[in-house]
Amino acid sequence: MVTLSLVLTAVLFCIVTGIPLGIACSINDRLEGIIKLILDAMQTIPRFVYLVPVVMLFGIGEVPGTIATIIISLPPLVRLTNLGIRQVSPEMVEAATAFGSTHLQILLEVQIPLALPSILTGLNQTILFALAMSVLTAMIAAPGLGSIVLEGVGRLDVGQAAVGGLGIFLLAIMLDRITQAIGKSNLQMAWHKQGPIGLFVSLWQLQGTHQ
Repeated sequence: MVTLSLVLTAVLFCIVTGIPLGIACSINDRLEGIIKLILDAMQTIPRFVYLVPVVMLFGIGEVPGTIATIIISLPPLVRLTNLGIRQVSPEMVEAATAFGSTHLQILLEVQIPLALPSILTGLNQTILFALAMSVLTAMIAAPGLGSIVLEGVGRLDVGQAAVGGLGIFLLAIMLDRITQAIGKSNLQMAWHKQGPIGLFVSLWQLQGTHQ
C-alpha cells in the first residue's frame, strides 16, 4: 500500500504537469524544441544522478523519493501527449473549425478524444517508470516494496528480493489493466462524461435545468 500510494502520488503530479505541457508543445513548435531538449536530458542522465541533488535539497524519505520518481516518469507522458495531438487528422480539425468551434472546443472535443489512446499509452509508461523507480528510491529511505528488494539484494537473499519484485510486478499488471480498461470505455463514452468528472458535470447540468 505504501508503494501504491507513492506511485499514485507521483503519477498524479505527472498527469497534472505532463498533459498540459504536452498540449502546449503540440501548439507551439518553438516550445516543443526546448521541452524536447529538456526531456532528452531527463531520460539520458543516469537515474542515480537525480538522487544526489534531491537528497541535498530535501533529505531522505518519502518526499524526495516521490520527487525523483516524478522527474523520471514525466517524459513519456509529455512526449506521447504531444505526439497524439499532432497526429490528429487535419481534416477533423478543419471540419470542427468550419462548424464554428473555438480553439478550446477543438482541443477538448476533437483533438484530446482522438489522441486519447496515445495519451493513455504515455500514462501507462509513466506508471511503469514510477514502479521501476521504487527500488532506486529505497536507497534514500523511501519505504515500500523497493526497500524489500534492496534489503534482499544486500543480504543476497534471493527469496526476499523475489517477493518484493513479484509485488512490484503485480502492481504494474493491475495498474496497466486499469488504464487499458479506461481506454476501452472512453471509446464508447466521452472522457468528460465518465467517473467523478462525469458525475460533477451531470449534477451541474441537472442543477441548471432546475433553475
